[in-house]
Amino acid sequence: MSGHDLVLRSRRVFLPEGERAAAVAVSGGRIAAVLPYESEGTDLGDLALLPGLVDTHVHVNEPGRTEWEGFASATRAAAAGGVTTIVDMPLNSLPPTVTVAALEAKRKAASGQCHVDVGFWGGAIPGNLGDLAGLHAEGVFGFKSFLIDSGVPEFPPLDAAGLEAAFRAVDALFIVHAEDPVHVSSPERAPTFAEFVSSRPPVAEASAVATVIEIARRTGARAHVLHLAAADALPLLAAARAEGVRITAETCPHYLTLLAEDVPDAATEYKCCPPIREKAHQDALWQALRDGVITCVVSDHSPCTPDLKAGDFATAWGGIASVQLGLPLVWTEARARGFTLEDVVRWMASGTAGLARIPGKGRIEAGADADLVAFAPDEEFTVDGASLHHRHPVTPHHGRRLTGVVHTTWLRGVPAGDVPRGRFLTRGEQLA
Repeated sequence: MSGHDLVLRSRRVFLPEGERAAAVAVSGGRIAAVLPYESEGTDLGDLALLPGLVDTHVHVNEPGRTEWEGFASATRAAAAGGVTTIVDMPLNSLPPTVTVAALEAKRKAASGQCHVDVGFWGGAIPGNLGDLAGLHAEGVFGFKSFLIDSGVPEFPPLDAAGLEAAFRAVDALFIVHAEDPVHVSSPERAPTFAEFVSSRPPVAEASAVATVIEIARRTGARAHVLHLAAADALPLLAAARAEGVRITAETCPHYLTLLAEDVPDAATEYKCCPPIREKAHQDALWQALRDGVITCVVSDHSPCTPDLKAGDFATAWGGIASVQLGLPLVWTEARARGFTLEDVVRWMASGTAGLARIPGKGRIEAGADADLVAFAPDEEFTVDGASLHHRHPVTPHHGRRLTGVVHTTWLRGVPAGDVPRGRFLTRGEQLA
């Protein structure tokens, strides 16, 4: 193999310039060269070769709530799903990542457990304005805030004034859970999904997105709207981006593939916030991906113990575990809507790597990390929750027939998933 550690040949290699037949040579954990397809190496047959996916929205929950999930299980699930880089959210762990000491505790807890590379978001909450610069200097990729109750008391929301103060405190990327509490009700009971959806209406998202846009406009800060579900916010985002406001947005596989109309009553495994919405919203999200108004698709992997999913839609934990399933979920629906696998790579690999500005990730080109995925885009499988690598088998996707199977994931040129070889990533890290 011409002195290289590994050479992979495929008739479908997804390069920054497009899809073509090629061979990818790996040396020392990096892509050494993209060679002609005829080069000697391991032939992947009919498998496509994708860059490893970058999932910038994952709740690992360790330390403190490791019984919900942990670095070993979350990163093994990620590797099985073709994800080679995750960026961990600052909340649901104890302590939340809102101080340098908390970041150090999280890195200590994760050490030696990670099957993929891991970066970290910091959190901006009331009272920690003075901690943001230190966290940024320690390498967090930006700061997450809520404009509404986060669901855990140790990570309270910011009001608009607090969000603006955070935007002005440090030159960083701010990622925001955008729902306006003025428009959200908190019913004591919600036995039907329709009641839950009506308690968190689309106007709550649109109103909060308008707030984020206005603060980003005034401050010039870089802002990102998390897990967008409501079509009502899309015209606001499109207009702001056309104006030059530094704002982007993401959505998630559950919003792109599940419909509120189809959720059975009492099926609390479907609960997430914002909620899964109706078909008109889903269609608009897909159009926004086509138009470039939404630039990223991420899992928002947010697991919990099964007992916390008990009760009704008012009391159950709101979160869906899907880091292992994102690629086939999105590809199944994208293909049916006329999108290409190249589109999916852009949303879930290069786009997310670009959002967090992680060098060397999300692309197949010389000098990048050799994070690669052998993917069968026409192969089908049925989701079995018990066979997933997440800590708990709770999933709304159990029993679904999906298209697209991950055969092998390589992290820096070595198959991922058996031995934890992941490393910690920091903001501003440059390729050697």
